[in-house]
Amino acid sequence: MIWLLVLAAVFLGAGAVMAAAMVAAAFRSRLVTQDIFLERLPAAFDGYRILFITDTHRRRLPEELLLPLQGKVDAVFLGGDLTEKGSPMDRLLKNMKLAASIAPVYAVHGNHDYRANISLVDNIIRGSGARLLVDENCVIERAGARVILTGVDFPRQGGKKAYGPLPATGAPSADTCRIILVHDPLWLSMQEEVPADLILAGHTHGGQIVLPFIGQRHTDPFYRKYLAGMYELPRPQGSGMPPLKLLISRGFGTAHLPLRWGSPAELHVLTLRRSDNSVSK
Repeated sequence: MIWLLVLAAVFLGAGAVMAAAMVAAAFRSRLVTQDIFLERLPAAFDGYRILFITDTHRRRLPEELLLPLQGKVDAVFLGGDLTEKGSPMDRLLKNMKLAASIAPVYAVHGNHDYRANISLVDNIIRGSGARLLVDENCVIERAGARVILTGVDFPRQGGKKAYGPLPATGAPSADTCRIILVHDPLWLSMQEEVPADLILAGHTHGGQIVLPFIGQRHTDPFYRKYLAGMYELPRPQGSGMPPLKLLISRGFGTAHLPLRWGSPAELHVLTLRRSDNSVSK
């Protein structure tokens, strides 16, 4: 009988240690730097640097990591879930002020933003000077060249089929380098064709808790294939378009419980590079 009690104590102790490790992992900060090569990137944008942050939820953005980036990145892209229901609005305000102090900010909604006081959330986002993209395009110019940034809004009513149409750029897709900022990469599974070069997304948290031998258990098959990291998606034969790049961030905050395992929190500094296959622009 004693050995059963000892065994139970060992399991309980191990569980407590693992839970503490998960909580600690949820509050760590990690800055991931990465080059992204795009064939159709204009020459003037070679070396363009983006601070990409998504799924902040309740967390405070780390000044010690982000303030040194002032003057060293060209834009800040925020991929949604900038807050959540019950999170203090002054935290969102401070996060937005910090982001706006680094470089021009472009943002989209996530599902948790709509569950909060969305009118107040939007006032804070726009009041910081950020450009909130709601199913719309924005032209980013540099040295006479331009890139189109499209912000895809998360459906206010939720659901897979409630997304609005992708806004037209007003220019031939073959001549336009386009980046799409969307909260949930599942949006991609509903598109027959995506006239863009790069998609930046979040939402998945990389599974948030990924256990050895078990992995993550997303119900939608899409997430089992596209969970976190960089992907290259082939185009239909004969399209003449280069492969579509997709980056899914593990995000900075956590959903539901402040726990992480096997999927560390991350912020990104992305440097756009012209691919060796780029044509002259």
